[in-house]
Amino acid sequence: MFDRPYATVELCIRVIRNPERVEIQPDGRIRFWARLDELEGRALRVVTLSDARTILNAFMDRRFRP
Repeated sequence: MFDRPYATVELCIRVIRNPERVEIQPDGRIRFWARLDELEGRALRVVTLSDARTILNAFMDRRFRP
């Protein structure tokens, strides 16, 4: 997340707690999406381990469709 300054821990937690969409990957990892005002309405995708707490990755997803 350090190379993506827009993806703060606080924003990632908000996405995980209030997602617009959730998908479980075949390997058990979980993807969460939410559009955020701080990102001018763009969507942030947060990927966690199967525990839904350990954040692996976070980035803006330009192809997000709710």
